[in-house]
Amino acid sequence: MTHGIDWNRLAETSLRGEAISPEEARAVLSAPDDELLSLLAAAARVRRAHFGATVKLNFLLNVKSGLCPEDCHYCSQSSVSIAEIARYPILSVQEILAAAERAVSVKAARFCVVASGRGPTDREVDALSEGVRAVRSVHPELEVCACLGLLKDGQAERLREAGVFAYNHNLNTSERLYGEICSTHTFRDRVATIGRAKAAGLSPCCGALFGMGEELDDIVSLAYALREIGVDSIPINFLIPIPGTPLATRPPLSPRECLKILCLFRLLNPASEIRIAGGREVQLRWLQPFGLHVANSIFVGDYLTTKGQPPEADLAMIRDLGLTILGHEKGGEPKAGREMMPGEPKAGREMEQMDVAEAGSEPWTAGGMGGGVGSLTRHPNA
Repeated sequence: MTHGIDWNRLAETSLRGEAISPEEARAVLSAPDDELLSLLAAAARVRRAHFGATVKLNFLLNVKSGLCPEDCHYCSQSSVSIAEIARYPILSVQEILAAAERAVSVKAARFCVVASGRGPTDREVDALSEGVRAVRSVHPELEVCACLGLLKDGQAERLREAGVFAYNHNLNTSERLYGEICSTHTFRDRVATIGRAKAAGLSPCCGALFGMGEELDDIVSLAYALREIGVDSIPINFLIPIPGTPLATRPPLSPRECLKILCLFRLLNPASEIRIAGGREVQLRWLQPFGLHVANSIFVGDYLTTKGQPPEADLAMIRDLGLTILGHEKGGEPKAGREMMPGEPKAGREMEQMDVAEAGSEPWTAGGMGGGVGSLTRHPNA
């Protein structure tokens, strides 16, 4: 404990569904490194109570790349970025369906369809709805999450009718800091879009991005804001400093800082899915496995414009931690609703004994993340 803080007492508060105090929240973020394992153990109690030993895998599709008028300083697709990325309009139904097949092949439970831009046009909503219906007809068990920017009235309802399960729109940082990272829309604009998604019956997915120069109070403010909004899943991103973006020279966080952030969000949002999202390989580095004792979800494969570590490395990490993939728990088959993919290993003991290198084609090492992690790619998750 530090400054009189008993980490297990914070876990007990969280398990009762009560909020820890702002002073306690700041203590979590400033915990001495020699107390980090105790803090992680306390947050892990909350994670296990709500999610057991499962890890939910998520797969990203950049369904529309670049071409964005917004000036978000962290984003390689923004109007102020000169990063060399691929730029293309909404992908075809066939391309969306092919990406969903890849998601299923790496055991993802959620397929996240992300489009650049301020917000979708009605024609884009129609095109994406057609793609979602095609995916749901083949893989009815696969959750579809859409992330299309700011929504106008009626668009969330149309997405839900098409079979979209969740809608993602991240707050990213505190309301105080927001104007320093984006001037073309506001923190409140983002809150309003999450409200539209919730009102339409979509599962609200709303998270954060750290490493942009925020202070401790910004992190605490955002954690409480997400608790107040009441979101089902919280993706925690860590900045990938992409060359050609205004934040390209930001210094990295330490992996220990990242773990303390994850602990805070777990303690303040005990029943929400906490997903370690973009930048985990770059910022958490060799401490990634510790993150899964607190978070219960990760993205597998590449991100929107940058490479992630190979899926087989993620599967090996989960296996070595003694955790199981949601939908592929030990002793059971994959969720009903689809046939086994050709060559897909069964759950349980067979999965433990599988050669994890079969899960992907890139070479990897037991202690390595693979080449090119965090670098730009023009063909993510291809």
